Amino acid sequence: MSKEETHCIDTVLVHGTVPFDPVTGAISTPIYQSSAFRHPGLGQSTGFDYGRVTNPTRLELERTMARIEHGKYGLAFATGMGAISTLIKIFKPGDHLIVSEDLYGGTYRLFNEYYANYGFSFSWIDTSDINRVEAAIRSETRALFIETPSNPMMKVTDIRRSAELMHQHGGLLIVDNTFLSPYLQNPLDLGADIVVHSGTKYLAGHNDTLAGFIVHSKDELEEPLRNVQKSEGASLAPFDAWLLLRGLQTLAVRMDRHNKNAAAIAQWLRGQDRVEKVFYPGFEDHPQYQLSCSQSRGHGGMISFYLKNPADVVVLLRSVTVILFAESLGGVQSLITYPLVQTHNAIPEAMRNSAGVNDKLMRLSVGIEDVKDLIADLDAAFDQCKKVNTQ
Repeated sequence: MSKEETHCIDTVLVHGTVPFDPVTGAISTPIYQSSAFRHPGLGQSTGFDYGRVTNPTRLELERTMARIEHGKYGLAFATGMGAISTLIKIFKPGDHLIVSEDLYGGTYRLFNEYYANYGFSFSWIDTSDINRVEAAIRSETRALFIETPSNPMMKVTDIRRSAELMHQHGGLLIVDNTFLSPYLQNPLDLGADIVVHSGTKYLAGHNDTLAGFIVHSKDELEEPLRNVQKSEGASLAPFDAWLLLRGLQTLAVRMDRHNKNAAAIAQWLRGQDRVEKVFYPGFEDHPQYQLSCSQSRGHGGMISFYLKNPADVVVLLRSVTVILFAESLGGVQSLITYPLVQTHNAIPEAMRNSAGVNDKLMRLSVGIEDVKDLIADLDAAFDQCKKVNTQ
């Protein structure tokens, strides 16, 4: 093992794979804002030809992502959905995929409203129940696609057992690792074949850019994935790649704070009389708490909760001031979302109800502000709910 490979993730996040420019000594990766690269001669190349295919800034980001996810290859895209759309291209019409029923609504829309038209089939399953996953496998099943923890119900799927099951049937395990990031969870180490990320979230971390990633170690998949990336053109731009590299440098300290703040707020929410139930994998009575502890190094910064009174939704969203009502997650600012009409409105009502996404559900992305200010903000908003909507 090389000296580089022994470095802890905190160090790798700060230094990446090339800690300074060998020509100038610049310790910030340069932004190579160029669409074309000069050839030294006919049949000769520096390794960079056309910006859509590869770019030095993006390459450093891709290599860094592969390293922190313990993979061999990393591919960077303009959005997380661009990464997932590229990934689906490795399958063929007639192939069947099993997918977590409790997942981001945009992924459902992409699969069900678009790729289903091209001969792909999908089964939407509670993947935290391995028996249900096994029962859904068909002869044409090629992959299991999971979010863990899931969005927004915070269910945890057993990555090790899921990988074993899929490999027994000749399929792949794909894990969306957006909620925990490579700092808290490394699915490839647990047997997963492919990891995807919305880099927009914790990896970038500042709610200022969009990005997506695929990380894997399969030689036979690298060329097909690269060909789709360069052919469809959803590659990440140089400036955005630089923003991601800058964001990654503070991922460790940010995730520690997200993790700590979320644990405190989740516990506080449990004691509020206007809250019916809190969904957070860090509770010891969470159904998959022990599993979560066995496959991750923390429980993340995401919390979902049911209000007792659906009428409180409108008042709560207009009353918070430190926490922002916005449709995203994973940034330094705390954001609150109403999944029913925002992130999960593309999912059919029956499927939403089955997953637990109803008119009382709120999703909270806990930021890195002082936790006392966040709790005070929620407390004041709940007081306002009480004044307006007395039960």
